[in-house]
Amino acid sequence: MADGPSSEVKLETGHVLFIDIVGYSRFPDSKQRELFERLNEVVRGTGQVQTAEAAEKLIRLPTGDGMALAFFSNVDAPVRCAQEISRKAVDLPELRLRMGCLTHPIRNRGRLTMAQPSRRSI
Repeated sequence: MADGPSSEVKLETGHVLFIDIVGYSRFPDSKQRELFERLNEVVRGTGQVQTAEAAEKLIRLPTGDGMALAFFSNVDAPVRCAQEISRKAVDLPELRLRMGCLTHPIRNRGRLTMAQPSRRSI
């Protein structure tokens, strides 16, 4: 047995909320920036994000036309966050959003790397 560092990869379960701004690429650059800033304001104003950030249990990752929020706390955090965002977005009709949730093993939390499912033949 080798004395070197363990080759075992540490996986954490991440509960991810993906948010896309509908039609983002069709807007001029100035409008894209405005919509992304509004999305950031809405997201930062949610209780789920504030609680997770305070506990250092959240990673926010811009995706170009939206963002991914990886929660490392409760399995229902992304769903509750999506509900909060939906309630706030009602007052911003120009901010049309598409959201989806995924729970997945995540490798290397600092880089938000999704682990690939293992493929085994039976």
